[in-house]
Amino acid sequence: MADPDIIITTLGVLILLGLLGDLLSHWLPLPRVTLLVVFGVAIGPPGLGLLPEVTAQWYPLISNLALLMVGFLLGNKLSLANLRRVGRSVLGISAFEVLGVSLLVFLGLWLAGTPLELALILAGIAPASAPAAVTNVVEEAKSQGSFTDTLLGIVAIDDAWGLIVFSLLLALAQSLGSDAAAGEALLHGGRELGGALLLGLVVGIPAAFLTGRLDPGEPTQAEAIGVVLLAGGLALIFEVSFLLTAMVVGATIVNLASHYERPFTEIRYIEWPFMILFFLLAGASLRVDELTQLGVIGGIYVLARVFGLIFGAYVGGTIARAPPRVRRWIGLAILPQAGVALGMALVAGHAFPELEQDIVTLVVGSTVLFELLGPVFTRLALVRAGEWGRDKKGSAGESPESSSDPS
Repeated sequence: MADPDIIITTLGVLILLGLLGDLLSHWLPLPRVTLLVVFGVAIGPPGLGLLPEVTAQWYPLISNLALLMVGFLLGNKLSLANLRRVGRSVLGISAFEVLGVSLLVFLGLWLAGTPLELALILAGIAPASAPAAVTNVVEEAKSQGSFTDTLLGIVAIDDAWGLIVFSLLLALAQSLGSDAAAGEALLHGGRELGGALLLGLVVGIPAAFLTGRLDPGEPTQAEAIGVVLLAGGLALIFEVSFLLTAMVVGATIVNLASHYERPFTEIRYIEWPFMILFFLLAGASLRVDELTQLGVIGGIYVLARVFGLIFGAYVGGTIARAPPRVRRWIGLAILPQAGVALGMALVAGHAFPELEQDIVTLVVGSTVLFELLGPVFTRLALVRAGEWGRDKKGSAGESPESSSDPS
């Protein structure tokens, strides 16, 4: 174990480096998420190798804590009032972009001669998104409006849809060789999704009853942190999705608690330092050399995922009668992809040892690309939708539907 002085000094340097990235994002046409990941690549093993070896052991814990907070805050967007306002758009767009991505990735890879099992697996992984990256760009933009609410609603439920599709396609791929293996894959996916919903309610209902009964400030902060950590820890113990569990806890509190805004406010106060560490360490852990190994199959996967998101979101938005700017730009906004996809790749690699190298190499390489460039397109989408920095301009109260539709 590294000396405490090295650990404390490293944490201080990383937090200040995150502050530098935040400041530079105001002067450069790049979101701070991308800058932080680039900084992480530069100082980590892929670059100068300045980080002590012990930091590699921090990433699993830091990423879990950061994603727990992200999931909990996303649950705040799933209030019944908010869903009544944008729910049709969220459900329609999210369902069709997941189906669109899976279909285009599968067809593109299959027509290119990729083995059927590999094409099915990659089609199941492709819809996975990066809620942390998207929500951080939104927070940086301080944007408000129907586009922003729809975007956050989509990333809040995207991974639930993605988990269902991944489980079904993995089971289908396994059924080509063994019916028992397919049943096991479906059971695993159902248990992870259903278990997260149940656990989120078990933790969220008592938490909703407690919320507002304590004084604001430090008691509420301790309550909020304790609830989030408890939900995440139990999810890991029971091996269900901790991101979905935290999201259900947040959604339960926002719909049942009378003073629901307090715990969300307290988590927002402490979230940013964890997000700095998360993105810096994510960049340090990226294997940038994998980009050179994508090849033709990787190129097809990347392009099919991009066009699948854009086309699927547009079709879903049209069917759901979403505003033109929403269906036009929402596909670009959800391009980031990160840890969830890597987790799916590892699960699929375990199920198909003979394809593990191909799966992991391609997913890692494409994730590097989407982690670096995805937030840039999220920022572009917010700008084109007319909601970048909306509350800075004093127009937060303006009805997005009543404003002119940016092209």
